[in-house]
Amino acid sequence: MPSWQPKASIPRTEKKSRTRKPRPRSLRLHGTVARTLGIRIVSGQITPGEILEGEIAASEQFKVSRTAYREAIRILAAKGLVHSRPKIGTQVSPRREWHLLDPDVLSWIFAGEPDDSLIESLFELRRIVEPDAARLAALRRTPEQLARMQEGLAGVGRHGFDSEEGRCCDEAFHSALLEASGNDFIMSLTSGVAAAIELTTAFKQQHLPAPHDALPVHLAVLEAIEAQDADRAHDAMARLVERGFQDTMEARDPANNAVGRRRAC
Repeated sequence: MPSWQPKASIPRTEKKSRTRKPRPRSLRLHGTVARTLGIRIVSGQITPGEILEGEIAASEQFKVSRTAYREAIRILAAKGLVHSRPKIGTQVSPRREWHLLDPDVLSWIFAGEPDDSLIESLFELRRIVEPDAARLAALRRTPEQLARMQEGLAGVGRHGFDSEEGRCCDEAFHSALLEASGNDFIMSLTSGVAAAIELTTAFKQQHLPAPHDALPVHLAVLEAIEAQDADRAHDAMARLVERGFQDTMEARDPANNAVGRRRAC
């Protein structure tokens, strides 16, 4: 049995909780233009190699200044989605150059219907990274990191995965776990992996009529990390990631929503 329950009061450490508040939804004009173009690119409406409209025509289309449009293009270029070519213009980059773990790019992917290959690739990455990160976290976690993981799941227990507050708490749990791995390269993936988890969870909640309760699977990971059982933490995280993949693929295909109701808990 876990040494704690998700709705129980969890002692706070002296260090302030890092659970993030919901992200603000307002965007400046150049951010709105970047988001619109970004969604069109990652969804395939604008394909790699295609040349975007010229600055004057595009600024008129979006009803923004040329300065705002240029700033939007700079945002997209920084994320690897476009590049400028002399005498040609702004061209959409090949997918291999996209910064797919950038939180904004991920949010643009999940703004529509992400294609199966991107979902499969995302979960392949999670299978590679997260189980071994959990193994390392079981061996290296500090009391403060463990307390943050506990607090994150306690927040999920209070708010649920179907609320933005609950998903932010889940993100805090995963972020603390990746940090607890003690590996700088794994930690460098934290913002991307945490954003991917938050977005896929929101996607599942939106598209599945009755998503399964994922909290017990998370608690199994936490229990193993609490016990400093590296192998059990690895295996529990592998099960969590696989369950997430199955649910996301089911949510991706509403026609099969009835399939998988026989899933094991």
